[in-house]
Amino acid sequence: MNRAGFRHRAFLALAACTVMTLPSRADDTQASAAPVPQFAEEARRAGIDHSYDGAWEYFVGGGSAIFDCNGDRRPDLFVAGGKNPAQLFMNQSPTGGTFQFTPVDTQVDGKSMTKVLGAYPLDLDNDDILDLVLLRLGENLLLKGKGDCTFEVANRALAFQGGREWTTAFSATYEAGLDSPTLAFGNYVDRSQPGAPWGTCHDNFLFRPEKDGNGALSYPEPVRLSPGYCALSILFTDWNRSGEPSLRVSNDRHYYRGGQEQLWAVPSNRPPRPYRKTDGWQHLKIWGMGIASVDLDVDGFPEYALTSMGDTKLQKLDVETDETVPVYQDIAFDLGVTAHRPYSGEDLKPSTGWHSEFQDVNNDGLWDLFIAKGNVEAMPDFAAFDPDNLLIGQWSGKFVEAGDLAGIGLDRRGRGAGLADFNSDGLLDLVVVNRAAPVSLFRNLGLGTQASPRPLGNWLAIDVRQPGKVNTRAVGAKISVKTGNRTVVKDIQVGGGHASGQMGFVHFGLGVAERANIRIKWPDGDWSHAYRVFANGHVIIERGAEKARLWYPE
Repeated sequence: MNRAGFRHRAFLALAACTVMTLPSRADDTQASAAPVPQFAEEARRAGIDHSYDGAWEYFVGGGSAIFDCNGDRRPDLFVAGGKNPAQLFMNQSPTGGTFQFTPVDTQVDGKSMTKVLGAYPLDLDNDDILDLVLLRLGENLLLKGKGDCTFEVANRALAFQGGREWTTAFSATYEAGLDSPTLAFGNYVDRSQPGAPWGTCHDNFLFRPEKDGNGALSYPEPVRLSPGYCALSILFTDWNRSGEPSLRVSNDRHYYRGGQEQLWAVPSNRPPRPYRKTDGWQHLKIWGMGIASVDLDVDGFPEYALTSMGDTKLQKLDVETDETVPVYQDIAFDLGVTAHRPYSGEDLKPSTGWHSEFQDVNNDGLWDLFIAKGNVEAMPDFAAFDPDNLLIGQWSGKFVEAGDLAGIGLDRRGRGAGLADFNSDGLLDLVVVNRAAPVSLFRNLGLGTQASPRPLGNWLAIDVRQPGKVNTRAVGAKISVKTGNRTVVKDIQVGGGHASGQMGFVHFGLGVAERANIRIKWPDGDWSHAYRVFANGHVIIERGAEKARLWYPE
């Protein structure tokens, strides 16, 4: 692959976009009836001066991992570097105050910390200390957490062959009957094949855990998911609420003739298989880059935001056809989330979307959608100034762009990202990893200013645990929060986004509600009893516990 190839891809994308019927720019910038939070960029002042950069292999990737690495329950930040070393930053931000982060030595050798494209936190060995999965150009690494933000490479100890592929996507789940997570790695172009990059997408890999007679965990030879169509995002998802997750794969269609989006059935103790046309799966070709999933209408079936070059798709299961068949309808245009071009500036060329994530940034009880944006490199047929999107959910069910009003519309090329409450004040902050530019770190000021932040709506932060030796972080659980006669739900998942993952407190906006009822659907399908809690607090729910515990940040 070379720059000429990317320009050719840009030309094809432009041709595809010109046949769309697009709304006017006025429609893109309609006023939001919901409150719009204000964000202040504080990365350098907070101690984060880091860039993701490198040659064409690093045009993609550029992810972050948000997780607690030292047991203080505050989210720390790991950032990929590409040709630069990746870096872990310890969060020392005072509650409600300006950000403070300190670079820390992970005790991992420098060579292993280079060529990193993305990272995802996960408790691989059920010791309740979070580990890291590093996606690399070359050997992928499983880093075992040792506590105090230190790690060791565990590939040999776990018999894990990290390969030599160009890995750009990751997801994990817990299959029935297995004590440890199943790992899925999505790979991009197969650079070893003649004629690369055209028609040379690499297969994806599925690693199922095994235990020896002494109970030692290992990840032996992977199952190959073939064909692969150059994955840039993958996500284990229970799309039909069968209790058995499938693997959703979003592919960069350009590099494989016949490439398309994929959904793989992953039945327990049986080989995976792709859903095909005979199963009801519809052929969809986009330049797939990121996946975000949430059950917007609380009908039991998740919706999927799929970023691309041109327009974002928002897929909803067509339950009128048959809820057991993966037939989807695109509702992005109806709900105003196509995000197909910049919402500000003079450039009307198509946008390039990367990381996507559903969160409630204004605490009104409605999901909002963030999309990181940025030209692949210097594609002349795509927008050069392409600011990140902040699409605010409205009570009508639609979304309205507010990135410009919120202050996040910088002239940078976003890639991976994450929304988390870094200073424990109940407001979701934002980190964006940019290509060939400094990391952006935005503090959510609510309706106030940098000197005087003001609150938005009420909120809850919920951490779910399963004490014991299996799936301590309850991956695959569903959190249901009810206020009055309204319920919102969110799944605990590992994967999706673009090369970026997080684990820790799950955030819910409550609007004006002062209390809520929480129920947990555990990964095995059992429901908890209802936990009644007051708003504006950090709640820890352990399986089987009579009452929820509260955590009070210092």
